[in-house]
Amino acid sequence: MAETTRDIGTGTAVRAEDLHREYGRGTAAVHALRGVSVALAPGTFTAVMGPSGSGKTTLLHCLAGMDRPTRGSVRWGGTEVSRLPERRLAELRRSRVGFVFQAFNLMPAMTVAQNVELPGRLAGKRPDRSRVADALARVGLTGRERHRPGQLSGGQQQRVAIARALVSRPQVFFADEPTGALDRATGHEILALLRAGVDEEGRTCVMVTHDPVAAGYADRVLLLADGLVVDELDRPTAAQVGERLSRLGERP
Repeated sequence: MAETTRDIGTGTAVRAEDLHREYGRGTAAVHALRGVSVALAPGTFTAVMGPSGSGKTTLLHCLAGMDRPTRGSVRWGGTEVSRLPERRLAELRRSRVGFVFQAFNLMPAMTVAQNVELPGRLAGKRPDRSRVADALARVGLTGRERHRPGQLSGGQQQRVAIARALVSRPQVFFADEPTGALDRATGHEILALLRAGVDEEGRTCVMVTHDPVAAGYADRVLLLADGLVVDELDRPTAAQVGERLSRLGERP
């Protein structure tokens, strides 16, 4: 079992112990995670990297409560979420974590403000306009409330997706290739937003990325291979990340 020991046994925002995730059965089973233990301290930025098929997205989904491990446990603070009933888990996801993905997943017929309000509406809550305005201000989109996604650039659409995730004021932010569909300059702007949420608001951020430059924004980089954590880097440069990835057979 591969294990990163930092912060295990102390206060953690997200903690996974001995995670296994298998798809299928018998000889056809795919072992996406093979016993991963990680602990993520509050107010830190962690990047998860590795070759295609290494298990990084599966790990993110298990940590975020979007997939359930076959064995092992996931805790958000003191709450074990890996075995919660789906309804209770959905409630916690809405109130405690935010999600951003490579695909912006915006509703094209809705305005920017309506897209940001959507998770609350789906939860049966009346929109809090002040929270929506605050979230849009944080991502630099004040004045764009009535625009529709098709009137925005790719970077602006990703900012809307981030605002939608921020409107619940989550403690933990999960991002899966958040800059993968963006040009490099716009990607830097998005990464700077994620970094600011960690530094200025104490949010915990977990990001899957293929990009060593993106990983350079993180405090810590976890490298996966074959469903195991095989290395860990502290405050690495993009060059250091690229060199370690090349050892794992991943072209940066």
